[in-house]
Amino acid sequence: MRALKLNVRTGDTVIVISGKDEGKRGKILKAFPAEGKVLVEGINLVTKHSRPTRKVPQGGINKQEAPLPACKVMLICPRCHRPTRVGYAILEGGPKARVCKHCGETADK
Repeated sequence: MRALKLNVRTGDTVIVISGKDEGKRGKILKAFPAEGKVLVEGINLVTKHSRPTRKVPQGGINKQEAPLPACKVMLICPRCHRPTRVGYAILEGGPKARVCKHCGETADK
């Protein structure tokens, strides 16, 4: 299977556009282009049961983030702070950068 082209990267602030966490904002912790998924901080929390071990004698029930499809998140522009589609522009000097469709500001650092 070929890796999908994701419009978001690790460290981007995104908003969830559909699903149980619709409207919530978070930062991307990790991207999985091969699966087309992203891991967003504080979004799509699932319950994970852990057995007591020697390291963690308590065990218990933990909440942790699960990956969600990248098509369900939208980039937040760092300048205008609005959810935006991602465009691409070639800057002077050659590199290609992601740009906001609303204000034209680059989303890359």
